[in-house]
Amino acid sequence: MSSEVFREQCNQFLSKRDAAFTMYCRYDPRMAVQTVDRTGSAFFDLLLLRERVLHLTLANHRAAEHKRPPVGEVPPDVPRAEALAKALFVMEDPLEAAITLDRARWGVLDEMVGMDYFGVNNIFSYLLKLQLLERKQRFDAVKGAANYRELYNAILNEYNSKVQKGN
Repeated sequence: MSSEVFREQCNQFLSKRDAAFTMYCRYDPRMAVQTVDRTGSAFFDLLLLRERVLHLTLANHRAAEHKRPPVGEVPPDVPRAEALAKALFVMEDPLEAAITLDRARWGVLDEMVGMDYFGVNNIFSYLLKLQLLERKQRFDAVKGAANYRELYNAILNEYNSKVQKGN
C-alpha cells in the first residue's frame, strides 16, 4: 500500500483535527524550516523541530565550507539532530548519507511513539515510515549521485544569488 493510499484511508476514520495533521506527514526541508509556529501537536512540533535543526545545521556547515555567513540560527536543545547533521555532512557517499538519514528518522519515529501502539501518533509514524520505504525504493546510486550534485549546485546557486542581492 502506498503512503498516499494509506493517508486517504486513514483520513476517512480520523477526526477532522487529526486528519488535518497528516499534512505534516512528509519529509520536506522547506516545510520543516518554515514551520516555526506550534502545530497543536506535540508529536509534530518535536518532529518539525528535529528536521529544522537537521537542515539548518547542514546548511550552515555548507555555508561555512564556502566561507559564507550562516543561513539561519539553529534552535537549541536538539543535540542528536545536530550531531546527525554533522555526521551526514562529512560523509563522502551521498547514498550512504541518505540511508543513514532515513535510519535515524526511522529510529526517531520509534522513540517518539514509544509504547503508545494504538494512539494517533502511531498512525502518523506509520505513514512517515511508508514514505521512508518509498524513498528507499527510488534509490539508484548513479542517478542519486547526479541528482545530489544537481540539487546541491541549485541550492548553492540560490544561496549565492541571495547573498549577491543583499550586497
